[in-house]
Amino acid sequence: MLSKPNVTIIIPYQKNLKYLFSALKSVFNQTFKNYVINIIYDNENKKDLYEIKKFLKKKNLKKKNSIKIQVNKKNIGAGHSRNKGIKKSKTKYIAFLDSDDRWTKDKLKSQIYFMEKKKLSFSHTSYDIIDSKDKIISYRNARSMITLDELIKSCDVGLSTVIIKTEFLKKNNYYFPGIKTKEDFVLWLKIAKNLKFLQGLKKKLTYYRKTSNSLSSNKFISLINGYKVYRNYMKYSKIKSIYFLIILSVNSFKKNILKDKFN
Repeated sequence: MLSKPNVTIIIPYQKNLKYLFSALKSVFNQTFKNYVINIIYDNENKKDLYEIKKFLKKKNLKKKNSIKIQVNKKNIGAGHSRNKGIKKSKTKYIAFLDSDDRWTKDKLKSQIYFMEKKKLSFSHTSYDIIDSKDKIISYRNARSMITLDELIKSCDVGLSTVIIKTEFLKKNNYYFPGIKTKEDFVLWLKIAKNLKFLQGLKKKLTYYRKTSNSLSSNKFISLINGYKVYRNYMKYSKIKSIYFLIILSVNSFKKNILKDKFN
């Protein structure tokens, strides 16, 4: 049997308590129990903060220290909020969970076992895509290995599926950049440069929620930030950046055709 390594679960929160409570319940239901939850409260209005504390109190958690809440003085965005969580983490692993996503009950157990067995610093998994009513509308299958050249053309790594060794992140000074969308894409590219390829577990262990009013669904913002990924962070020329943005957009369109299988 493998020894139980511990993990910090970083959850940035800005709005929608219903989805956050669903995400938290999916963590409480994990078969793997050796974790700490760090909620980064990123809303200047503190009304929801009271409701979150009330919800957690009702759960009567055995370990009072198993949940921490960091409150941002002002809205700084999900990427920078996760960075605050990374800096505070003292566990062996960090798992990312967006407040509108959720996990299957064996997510942590299956993935950490996978990482321990293969001695990995980074891993991700397959996932289902759900709508605002929890209906599965699509899916993404993780590839066993993704090279940098493959990743740069199609971001196939779901943020809420990722677990990373804390020491690996801090040693290499890896943090999320200050853009509103695709900030995770930039980080995965940096990591892929270091590791040569990213390893995936072909199990659907996460439900990623796609809603019509989310930042990631705003096509204009997505295109602008996609260009910034290549131009500002990969340091490509303008022409090369536009070229890869077109490839990324085409691949994204192809993946979205999977919706037809569920409609």
